Amino acid sequence: MPLTAAGISFGPLLVGFAVNTILYGALVTSGLVYFSSFKNDGPWIRLLVSTLLLLCTANVVLQFVFLNDTLIIHFGDQYSLTRANWVFSLLPGIAGVVSSLVQFFFAWRIRILTSSVWPVGIMVILASAAFLCGIGTTVAINMVPMFAQFHRFEIVFVVGLASSALDNLLITGLLVRSLSEHKTGFMDTDHIIKKIIRVTLQTGLLTAIWTLIDLAVYVALTDGMHLVFNESLAQFYTISVMSTLIARPRDHAYTDFTVVNGDQTERRVRHFSSLGSWCRSFFQ
Repeated sequence: MPLTAAGISFGPLLVGFAVNTILYGALVTSGLVYFSSFKNDGPWIRLLVSTLLLLCTANVVLQFVFLNDTLIIHFGDQYSLTRANWVFSLLPGIAGVVSSLVQFFFAWRIRILTSSVWPVGIMVILASAAFLCGIGTTVAINMVPMFAQFHRFEIVFVVGLASSALDNLLITGLLVRSLSEHKTGFMDTDHIIKKIIRVTLQTGLLTAIWTLIDLAVYVALTDGMHLVFNESLAQFYTISVMSTLIARPRDHAYTDFTVVNGDQTERRVRHFSSLGSWCRSFFQ
């Protein structure tokens, strides 16, 4: 049975929105932990986190607005099912801005760790390419809103995804290598470094793999199945930053309505307080 116009694009969009919403819930939780526990971070890092959270919130809201407008308000309107509007066009632009901000942040961290110029330059070029392609896709969708004609600017979309995925792989590899070289031989400090390395590998590689799957599905299939992966890219990038930030020893104990093992959190904060200066020097 052939797919309808709704099934081709809006089926994957609906699934992608569900995945995106779940990831957004995890992102909000990590944001709460960050702002409650890392109050001594530099103001520019807190501004970066706030900006990323705001952009991811806009991403989820715009997806909901677009789906509600097309599937509910214009229910049964075949014309609406075949074209995008200005709300949908903002989504790739937001993803491009989020990915570039995240990759610029990690490039700066690598610059501090390694003092190398050329790898950071490559990262900046790739991140800038992803940003420009995201903005270019937004402009192109407004100029060519018909879903069936999106192939006219597919080169922009493909270059953006490929640049972003390559940048993620490069950043993950260099961060892991640089952090491994900064081990001190002290058990507590090395434990924190290993934890950051593990989180970097998990989130960085996951984001790169998710982006590559999105790219592969887009190239291999002619329908909108890639939207299942594409709609949540901004959340994956932001989660990769948040996971790295909250993997450090906390400046303030995070408390909620759940008590686990009595005052274990307080003892842990005291135990790692001597490591706080090292981590703050890395992230400020």
